[in-house]
Amino acid sequence: MSDRYYRISGKNEGTRLESRVLEELIQQAVEQGRRHIEVDAFGQHGIGGRLWKAGSEAVHVRIVNQPGQRVGAMGSANTRIEIMGPASDDVGWLNGGAEILVRGHAGNGLANAMAQGKIYVAGNIGARGMTMTKHNPRFAPPEVWVLGSVGDYFGEFMAGGIAVVCGIDPQTPDNVLGYHPLVGMVGGQVLFRGPNKGYSTADAKSVPIPDDLWQWFLENLKTFLDRVARPGLFERLSERNDWQLLTARTPQERGRVEKRSMASFHSDIWDRELGAGGLIGDLTAIDRSPIPLVTTGDLRRFVPVWENRVYKAPCEGACPTGIPVQQRWAMIRDGRVDEAVDMALMYTPFPATVCGYLCPNICMQGCTRNNQAMVPIDVTQLGRASINAKAPVLPEKNGKKVAVIGGGPAGISVAWQLLQNGHEAVVYDTSDTLGGKIAAVIPETRIPREVLSAELDRIRKVIPHVRLETALDRKKTEQVKAEYDAVVVATGAWKPRTLPVPGKERMIAALDFLARAKSGGIVPGKRIVIIGAGNVGCDVATEAHRLGAETITLIDVQKPASFGKEREEAEAAGALFRWPAFTQEITDRGVVLDSGELLPADTVVISIGDAPDTSFLPASVETERGFVKVNDFFQTSDPAVFAVGDIVRPGLLTDAIGAGRKAAAAITDLLSGEEHRPDMRTVIDKKRVSLEYFDPRLTGFDGMDQCGAQCASCGNCRDCGICVTACPQSAISRAEKPDSGFAYEVDETLCIGCGFCAGACPCGVWGLVPNTELSA
Repeated sequence: MSDRYYRISGKNEGTRLESRVLEELIQQAVEQGRRHIEVDAFGQHGIGGRLWKAGSEAVHVRIVNQPGQRVGAMGSANTRIEIMGPASDDVGWLNGGAEILVRGHAGNGLANAMAQGKIYVAGNIGARGMTMTKHNPRFAPPEVWVLGSVGDYFGEFMAGGIAVVCGIDPQTPDNVLGYHPLVGMVGGQVLFRGPNKGYSTADAKSVPIPDDLWQWFLENLKTFLDRVARPGLFERLSERNDWQLLTARTPQERGRVEKRSMASFHSDIWDRELGAGGLIGDLTAIDRSPIPLVTTGDLRRFVPVWENRVYKAPCEGACPTGIPVQQRWAMIRDGRVDEAVDMALMYTPFPATVCGYLCPNICMQGCTRNNQAMVPIDVTQLGRASINAKAPVLPEKNGKKVAVIGGGPAGISVAWQLLQNGHEAVVYDTSDTLGGKIAAVIPETRIPREVLSAELDRIRKVIPHVRLETALDRKKTEQVKAEYDAVVVATGAWKPRTLPVPGKERMIAALDFLARAKSGGIVPGKRIVIIGAGNVGCDVATEAHRLGAETITLIDVQKPASFGKEREEAEAAGALFRWPAFTQEITDRGVVLDSGELLPADTVVISIGDAPDTSFLPASVETERGFVKVNDFFQTSDPAVFAVGDIVRPGLLTDAIGAGRKAAAAITDLLSGEEHRPDMRTVIDKKRVSLEYFDPRLTGFDGMDQCGAQCASCGNCRDCGICVTACPQSAISRAEKPDSGFAYEVDETLCIGCGFCAGACPCGVWGLVPNTELSA
């Protein structure tokens, strides 16, 4: 034996060690830096598994003598195990990446529930090998290579991976796959060579070997034969015509597999073999035809209902703009990336600016995956890709005109939606450019200039009628109201709130500071104090840092309300947060607190909120506490005037955009003479969604394709066919629909109301409701 191996004996002074003790010795050796370990085994179980402490360093374990069960159980990708002779049961149980070589025969249960890694066997294996294997698409599929043959019930409930059975010196020469293989197979592939006596045709099917799979096989066959020291077999095993490939049937194919009813079993088998009446037919002539214990049709206690898109997904329900995020991910899964990108413009004119950069991603906060401590789907990837979205094709004008006063996010949003509904929208704004606070004050550290410019260029093409540098007073607003069919007020809140303290004239308003910082018109000096530690105050802090400030202090009378990226970036800039802190006076030296402490400052910024200017509004529009009063769909006390955005209530950018969309929908109904009916769908109960199908280990997403694959599609059918497979009565079938594409339907003469469909559905689209006919 090579001296590089650190040797561990399974006996101590002639006494066999317990499996637990031997494993502790192996783990200790790994912790000490041993990377080549030879184990003299005496039937101990679980040797070579769970050697995670070595990290990415490879650990080689060689086992001599006779190991017990579960060699390599829960093995990790850094582990290489070599069994110098035969092996007992459950080799590679729950294998998570280890490479295991068995130089002899192996027992039952080889690769049971294996998810990753490779197992090479130089002989034959026992029963139930390759059962319940899995395949995570993020990793290479698990592989099992057997030089000889496999035992009974091979591949039972196989759900992924690749098995190769070479048929060299098989234990059963006339049947290399054993008795009844591949029962319940739902995934994976089996390449085999040699005679067989059949397999579960309800679950598996024989298909031609694709060229790419054959090329993969030839490349890996050399590796396998080298591992088992039989390289001379390559030419014999590389005859393509000798090999066959078995794969799992699709859910749709399974639905077509004939299942025998109890009635046909009685008539065709039971009565034919035993005669009329069965075992006691010679004793009585009483009708003993079976009465079903579980009923169908009207007698079912519960009825499954396919509730596709009946409920909102949690992400859609959380998004103020109402973007059906899950439908966009469904398009990604279908390969319709351009459609997914373009779809955003039906809901927002700022899909990249807001969804990709500025929004705190409320949809991700609502994601069902959060309930299982999983990472929510990263919508920012889809948001940022939306910079390439194509402007929507607008319908012909219907003759209705709407004035939009305010060219910020809320005003642009409502005009954007009105134009898509055939109305003419004219935007008025006092500024010399569109965009409101997005363009004027949000730092470029939070939104790249080229992204915002591209979206504003697209907006200008869609909204041609914009009247900039136009100030309206009450009289002019009344004139505008008379000229248009409806008016939307979206002027925001720009009047800074201040403090009634001595020296207040020395303070700079936060929005003024940010605007001047963005245009290069202010130098804050080395020290800055910001009164108000909300998100706007945090933006001031990061801009001040960019402009050279070295000491940045944010004070507040209570625990700061800032959160998300703004807070994180301010803290990264070295900003200090202090609370509670009450301002007594502003001097040329800085801020004096009520405690008498002086906070030195070259610049003092006030950031305690902004109020709207409502002086230009008609008298018919009511206000409350300085804000415009509106109903649920943003109509003011004047039926022809609507108001959205910060002039109604302070909120996020996405709140303003969502309000614009809802107001536009109400205006469209109003101008067409119809009663406005908002979307009243409720959010799906997260308990209905099954996340067991998704990888809980993800800490991030590698591209939009992976995001789409990991989205649970809450409340929206993925068309996976799991319900068809799970139904014990074959009562569910898929039907093509010209309007909606497809639907899953229930045959009530077969359905027993068991609820398997609802329990198995990953998306929660199957509901189980009481049978109303029974309750009546």
